[in-house]
Amino acid sequence: MEQVRQFIAGGAKLVQLREKSAPAQEFYEAALAVMNIAREMGVSVIINDRVDIALAVKAHGVHLGQDDLPPEEARRLLGGSALIGLSTHDIEQAERASRAPIDYIAIGPIFATRTKRDAAPTVGLNGLAAVRHALPQIPLVAIGGIDRENITSVISAGADSAAVISELFSPADDIAANFSAFQAAAVNKQAKQS
Repeated sequence: MEQVRQFIAGGAKLVQLREKSAPAQEFYEAALAVMNIAREMGVSVIINDRVDIALAVKAHGVHLGQDDLPPEEARRLLGGSALIGLSTHDIEQAERASRAPIDYIAIGPIFATRTKRDAAPTVGLNGLAAVRHALPQIPLVAIGGIDRENITSVISAGADSAAVISELFSPADDIAANFSAFQAAAVNKQAKQS
């Protein structure tokens, strides 16, 4: 929970709770603790993969993968105000996702990533740009291998935002500073390009 507090201290307004290997009870307890912090700090939380846990802790939404509960069922269970995102790995999946009752599409991995052992092949900046061109109205979140050096190219290629893990945990002892530095790098690089 200390990590969540550090992200918030660094300026995070939305946190995705991602736990691929924890037993359901442990994930539920962690999600409940995160929601208590989030309510206290005025931050939104989405739960990765687990609609049941998102519903149980009254999270703000859920992020689904291709093999998770279908978005239509997640929407039915969580309601119209829930934030629902769906991971996609190519333009065909993104186009199918755009017809589902979701709020955003995640596309990637844009670059090689160390945080997912079974990652799909990289999409690259050209793949991201192709999805943006095909789906100009839907919010796109870029995922996979995004850091301070490449965030500007990711935004320039069409992403509205990015999901970042490794960059924020290096070094792991100051997540708030890492998050602030990442945001500053993104803003500074975009300002220089303008």
